[in-house]
Amino acid sequence: MTWSHSGGGHERRGYHHGNLPEALIGAALALIAEKGPAGFTVAEAARRAGVSSAAPYRHFRDAEELLAAVALRGFERFGVALEQAWNGGHPDPMRAFENVGRAYLAFARDEPAFFAAMLDTQIAFEKYPPLLAASDRAFAVLRDAAERLTAIVPKPTRPPALMVALHVWAMSHGVAALFGRADPSRRKLPMSPEELLEAGILIYLQSLGLAGGSASAKQG
Repeated sequence: MTWSHSGGGHERRGYHHGNLPEALIGAALALIAEKGPAGFTVAEAARRAGVSSAAPYRHFRDAEELLAAVALRGFERFGVALEQAWNGGHPDPMRAFENVGRAYLAFARDEPAFFAAMLDTQIAFEKYPPLLAASDRAFAVLRDAAERLTAIVPKPTRPPALMVALHVWAMSHGVAALFGRADPSRRKLPMSPEELLEAGILIYLQSLGLAGGSASAKQG
C-alpha cells in the first residue's frame, strides 16, 4: 500500500482507501528507517500520513501500540520469508536449513526498519497477543527445521531441538545485527555475512553430530 500527502484542512485525507491505521503504520515505518525505533512520535507519523495529530489516537493508544503494529507487520513478512526458505525441508533438510539462515540475513538487510521495530525495541510482546503469535509463528519455522535435523541422532544422544533452534537463532541475529545491515556502523568482513553465518552454523552442527548428514536427514 502507498500513501501521499494532499490538500489542506485540519485533517487531510492523504491515505488510500481511507485506511488510516495502515497509513500510520507506513508513516511510522518510514520514520523508523530514517531515525530508528525511538526516533518517531505519533504526531510526526500523523503529519507523514496527512492527518491531524489527534487522528491516530482513534486507532492507537500511544506510540508503543503503533510501534507494535509495525512490528506485527514485520513478523508476518519475516515468517513468510523463513517458511519459503525452509520449503518443508526441501531439497534436503541441511540445504534448507542453510537457506533459512540466508533468509534471516536477507530480511535484516532488505527490511531494516521492520527488523529494528521487531527486534530492537522494548515492546512487551505479551501485551499484544497478535504480535506474540506472529513472532511465535516465525520462530516455529526454525524450530521445525531443528527438529528435522536432530531427528537423525539416536534418542539417547539427541540434542534438544529447542536448544538448537535458540542457538541458531541467536547466531543468526548476531551476524545480522553486527554485519548484515547496510549502514555506516556495520563492521567490515573479509567474507560475506552469509558465508560467516554458514561457517558458524556448520561448526556448531558438527559439534552436535548433525552436519554432513544430509543423506541421513532425508531418511529421518
